[in-house]
Formats: sequence, C-alpha cells, structure tokens
Amino acid sequence: MSLQSPMPSQVSPLYQAWQTLRSEQPRLRARDAAQCLDVSEAELTASRLGVDAVRLRPEWSALLPALGELGYIMALTRNEHCVHERKGYYREVSVAANGQMGLVVSADIDLRLFLTGWSSVFAVAEETPRGTQRSIQIFDKQGTAAHKVFLTGDSDLAAWEPLVERFRAEEQTAELGLVPQSESAQAKPDAEIDVTALREGWAALKDTHHFFALLKKHGAERTQALRLAGSQWAERLDIAELPRLMEEAGERQVPIMVFVGNQHCIQIHSGTVSSLKWLDTWFNVLDPEFNLHLQTAGVTELWRVRKPSTDGVITSWEAFDAQGQLVVQLFGARKPGIPEREDWRALAEHAPAI
Repeated sequence: MSLQSPMPSQVSPLYQAWQTLRSEQPRLRARDAAQCLDVSEAELTASRLGVDAVRLRPEWSALLPALGELGYIMALTRNEHCVHERKGYYREVSVAANGQMGLVVSADIDLRLFLTGWSSVFAVAEETPRGTQRSIQIFDKQGTAAHKVFLTGDSDLAAWEPLVERFRAEEQTAELGLVPQSESAQAKPDAEIDVTALREGWAALKDTHHFFALLKKHGAERTQALRLAGSQWAERLDIAELPRLMEEAGERQVPIMVFVGNQHCIQIHSGTVSSLKWLDTWFNVLDPEFNLHLQTAGVTELWRVRKPSTDGVITSWEAFDAQGQLVVQLFGARKPGIPEREDWRALAEHAPAI
C-alpha cells in the first residue's frame, strides 16, 4: 500500500493522542491503547486513514475468498482473555447465500464466521522495527475486533496492493456508525428450567452442533445447563487443571482441537502442541504454526463436558470467565464420522471433579 504521510493538519486529534501515548508506552498494543483513550479499536484504526490504513468495502462474500491470494498468512481471533493465532492458507472459503454465515475449512485455517455482526474492515500497513506489518482488520458494530489476517514473511507480497485497491472503499471516512451492544436477555432462574426435559434432550443428542439449539429450547445459559445436567454429562474441575491438561497433551503428543472465539468468529487449531510456556499469569503455546495466549486469571470456571453423538460420546473441556462467556474449548482431534480418540479421552477423564 503506497501512502504518503499526511501534513500535521490532516492528522486527526485521536491519531495525535495515540502517537503521544505510543511515545510514552511504545509496546502498547492497539487494543489496549484504545481502552486508554476511551475509544473502540475500530475508531483508533479509522484514525489512521491517510497515514497507514485504507478502508475497504465490507463485501464479505468476495473479500474473504480473495484473502487466499495473499498466500501463507497468520489468522488471529481473540476474546477478552484468549488470543488464537494460526498460520496457513485461506482456502475452501464459503459464504452462505443469505450472507449471514461463512466457513474456512482448509487443513490449517479453520474458521466459523458469524457475519451479521461484522461491520467495518481496514487494510493496515504499519511500519515497525521489524519492517512493514500488513494486515486486514475486521471490526463489529461496536468497534471490537472480530477477526484479523496478517501477512507473514512467506506471504505473496505482490498480491497485497492489488487486493487493497480492488476493495478500496470509495469514501475513506472515519465515520463508523457504531451502535451500543444490545443487552443480553435476563437469564432464567434454575427453578424455571425443566431440568428433567433438559437432561432428556441432552441424552438424546446426535450431534454436538445441536447443543446450542438444546440450550435455546430450554432457555438455559451455557454454564447454567452444565450445572443442571448432572455429573453424567458435566463436571466442574479445578481451573488449575486446564494448563496441566495442555502440558500433558504436549508431552504425550496427543492431537487436540483448540477452539477460541467471540460473538463473530470461532477459530480452531487441530493438531499437537509442543512449545508451552508461562509468562506471569499467561499460559502460551508458541509453536511455529500455532500460538495461543491464555490469560489464566480470566478463567473462573472449568468444566468437563460429555455430549452423546452418532459417533459415541464426545468429551470437551470448557473454560469460562466471570460473565459466563466461553474463553477456550478443548477436544480431541477428530473428524465427523470418527469416534473420539482414546488417548484424548483418557487425558480428559483423568482430572478429578470438584
């Protein structure tokens, strides 16, 4: 992206405030800088227009498949307490005809996309001590990052500018039309949940993907359903067991699936993990193609969950924050139609329930 640096009069006050903050805290990430400046990350990114950012047209059904042209990239999806980074190729991309859902199902980049909440998108080419860092950054209607794609040293750099120019928005405006987050429906008290029917519906599941519909049918929050399901289906675990499980899976090289998401995107790693390191309260996977950064202090509940399916019982570990939001979910690596791995099940069942 070839952009000339603007004259000082053209730089927005927000961008100027950001640069002042950066001079004081050069390692501060954009997400944290936005919080310090009391704006959304999308607003902070929009303040870069004309400096090192271009606003793109949010034409997801065309833009998402076009990301494959960039070659070997790093996809990043995060929530408040966990960051999931996976390198690979954007291939086998599909967007539903109604534009509400999308999928990326290549061997390395594996995504579930919930597009109704997606709003703005920018191409950013930021100068860093390590060189130019190029990325496509997608934000929701509240200005929170939904998903990002970063070029790597092995990306097709020649494809970058043509892609940016092809999707460049006619109006390079910083106006985002953000809307407040709608309030969540009030959770039902336990006494209003038909526990017997919930357990019967759980026992009758044929596909783990039908679990959300089960919760919706009974009006149950996810952690509430886990509490009410009974120990046959869900058991609460000590939160300290979560990194231990990943360390054990790494030592034994048991292939796992690591799901991390937000309201608008779920990103999945399937495979082994090897390089596991602690940094203060952050637990990290630092493998060549997969990085995970888990703020363990943000996890307040951990559950072992069993769901019946036509392939047998599927066991997962699910970690939640204080608001009941799913932080990270672990499964044994498997494909539909194949039973759960015995080595994963042995690991998952080893930790004692609280």
